[in-house]
Amino acid sequence: MLRPMLVACALALTACGHAVTAEPPAAAHTPAAAPLVATPEVCPLPDSGFECDFQKRIRAAEDYAETRPGSVGFVLRDRKTGVVWRNEHAGDLTWTASTIKLAMVVNLLERHRAGKITLSAGDRTLMSAMLHTSDDDAADSLWKKYNGTTFNAAFAKYGMTDLVPQKGYSSTFPYWGFEKCTANDLDRLMNHVLDAVPAADRDYIVGQMRDVGPVQQWGVWGPDSGAKNGWSEEDGGWVMNSVGFVGKDERYTLAIMNDLRGEGAYDEGRETDTEITRILFR
Repeated sequence: MLRPMLVACALALTACGHAVTAEPPAAAHTPAAAPLVATPEVCPLPDSGFECDFQKRIRAAEDYAETRPGSVGFVLRDRKTGVVWRNEHAGDLTWTASTIKLAMVVNLLERHRAGKITLSAGDRTLMSAMLHTSDDDAADSLWKKYNGTTFNAAFAKYGMTDLVPQKGYSSTFPYWGFEKCTANDLDRLMNHVLDAVPAADRDYIVGQMRDVGPVQQWGVWGPDSGAKNGWSEEDGGWVMNSVGFVGKDERYTLAIMNDLRGEGAYDEGRETDTEITRILFR
């Protein structure tokens, strides 16, 4: 019965010790993955001229300013590229407070260099006091000695074309302590110092602004920066202003004028100016 057994083995290989291998099922069709497309970066101020990251900082600074007491005007300038950002309050007339002392120093140095006046060692001490601690008595002495009207007549040359001396607040007119200007004025003044003042005078002013006393260590002032600040309680409430430069070779300038309009005072204004600077240059 060998043949039937062979036939049986041929028909059923498993019976003769061989495994039956089934064909694998056809692989399921997997569609090709769609190509990845990068989402373009959203820049909030595409026409500003600032790079995208700086645009975001400017927008954040504006949003913050809108939450603060009173109104805040600020002007940011990149001196390397030439681009400038002015917020909607940059043209508001605001009490200058002591920021105008910076313009006074520019004028004194200009007149001395031209031979129109001769600054004494005492005068220079008073100038340093105006810049270092914003000394009002020093400003009064120099304003009286060197003719306040002559000072005011020169300020427009330094870019302070919106400046308006205010009548009715002092026995003398004009008087440095009662003037109004805009953040645009302070921006132009700061850049006049950096770009147009003779090198020796410029270096003196910049050095003084970098090394101000504790009373002015807020606002634009900080590491690798310098400032001239102004603060006072005026008709209409407190004003807290700060103008200066930031970065290597004073690349950026920033002017901030915070008119608190009775909605806050010194502490709130100091915080506002300092935080705007931190947001922009953190």
